[in-house]
Amino acid sequence: MSLLCRSAIKTRRLPSRYIIQPRKFLVCKQASCLATCLVPYPNFQTTSPLRVVKRPFFLCCGNGGAVFFHYGVNPTFPGSCSPVLIQSVHFHTSAPTRALPAPIIWIVLKPLQKLAAILLGRSIRKWWETLPENRRQLMREWVLRRQWHLVVGAGVAMVIVALLLFTHLDESPLTGRVRLLVFSREKYMELATLTSEAHMEEYAEHMLPVTDPRHQMVEQLVELLAQRNKDIPEVSEIPWSVHVVDTPNINAFVLPNGKVFMFTGMLDAVADIDQLIIVLGHEMAHAILDHSAEQASLSHVVDLLSLILVTAIWAMCPRDSLAVLGQWAKDKITELMFSRPYSRKLETEADQVGMQLAAKACADVRAGPVFWQQLELVDRLTGEPTLPEWLSTHPSHRNRSSHLDRLIPQALELRESCVCPALPLTDPRAVFSETVQILLEKTKDQVRRGPERPHEPQPTSVPTGLPAAAAVQSALSSSSGVDQLSKGRVPIGAAPIPTVAAGETSQHLQQNTNRQ
Repeated sequence: MSLLCRSAIKTRRLPSRYIIQPRKFLVCKQASCLATCLVPYPNFQTTSPLRVVKRPFFLCCGNGGAVFFHYGVNPTFPGSCSPVLIQSVHFHTSAPTRALPAPIIWIVLKPLQKLAAILLGRSIRKWWETLPENRRQLMREWVLRRQWHLVVGAGVAMVIVALLLFTHLDESPLTGRVRLLVFSREKYMELATLTSEAHMEEYAEHMLPVTDPRHQMVEQLVELLAQRNKDIPEVSEIPWSVHVVDTPNINAFVLPNGKVFMFTGMLDAVADIDQLIIVLGHEMAHAILDHSAEQASLSHVVDLLSLILVTAIWAMCPRDSLAVLGQWAKDKITELMFSRPYSRKLETEADQVGMQLAAKACADVRAGPVFWQQLELVDRLTGEPTLPEWLSTHPSHRNRSSHLDRLIPQALELRESCVCPALPLTDPRAVFSETVQILLEKTKDQVRRGPERPHEPQPTSVPTGLPAAAAVQSALSSSSGVDQLSKGRVPIGAAPIPTVAAGETSQHLQQNTNRQ
């Protein structure tokens, strides 16, 4: 603004008797505040009445204008001076523009960079093919003579890249793991805002109203987790908000800006409040650990480094078809060696931190492994095909259950340190194990007696797509022993939703549900 005001002064015509000296201009931020603008110039004197003093000049520069003043003798009070307005200059400035977030620029430039590498490599191959044999031989000899120079240059480039990556290392909160973070949290928050707006528009027709009991339940559990973990800065700084989508997808996710998206399919998949708290803690852990920014940073660096390999593939392959095949193989190898293993690593870390958040919220952390055992059982009952873990972005249900099982002793200690009520003596893991054992014995007994008594019903079949908790209950509905074992574990939606107060434990919630 100061430079713009000076430009306006130089280009504005004033009467010739006024002397313009830019070094004596006083620039102010607010044109309306004349008291701060009109400061007398040192050693200013005047004696002649009504005599116009040629200098000094003062400039008040504000939003949209510049005002020129000089001092003259005040006729009311002889011997004193007062400001006299010469003329004003008005100008307009353009509205401030916000730069695009760095992740969006990367998303736009990512395919263009790959296309540029392909064109460069193909151009090098075509240029090499058009060279005569003697020129090719000269090029080979030149490379051999300067091979050590080229090696040193490549080494220096690698050192520079390593230093650049080293300057972007960051420590993950809560876990202390050293990671690469190219995109800052502030920049990625802008992208999260755009992403949340896109999701809100996508799920607008399926969004449950805030008065729906399921929405209120999820919102209360998120508030409970945030309240009990407010000592963590990353949790207290995020404004959490809940959106429940009425679709059968067994999914839930939390954006870095605190937007929680819960699908009703996930509400049907969990068996009780404790499992839902653990799922929400896992998704909130992704947000507070900046996993999305971390994964995007790794992908960005890998893509930039792979441009050299893409250029080499298109330059060395004799035909375009072979180059396409080579690039496809490179993409698959990169995905299997870097992207998917790193994603599984982040999921495992989110499981660990999510268990800590749930433990501080006084949930029964022993229900965590049971949730993944339920999903594994449903996959077997429905015959749902499952990918090997090395082909997936998430750990297998069995490995996640085993990992959470190993975290339970530490989580129980943390829960006890938070002055939470004592847990019931019945362990949900033992209940589920005995329930599955009864199911297997009942199924074997029905198969054994099938040829002798054909009029009896066959083992219960579970329709494909049935939610996890409902599928297990459907398969076990005819066993009276199971009802006794699973007493006290009320599925979501089987009873009125209890009200969650800040600091209220999941055990109290479950007791309220059972009473209702």
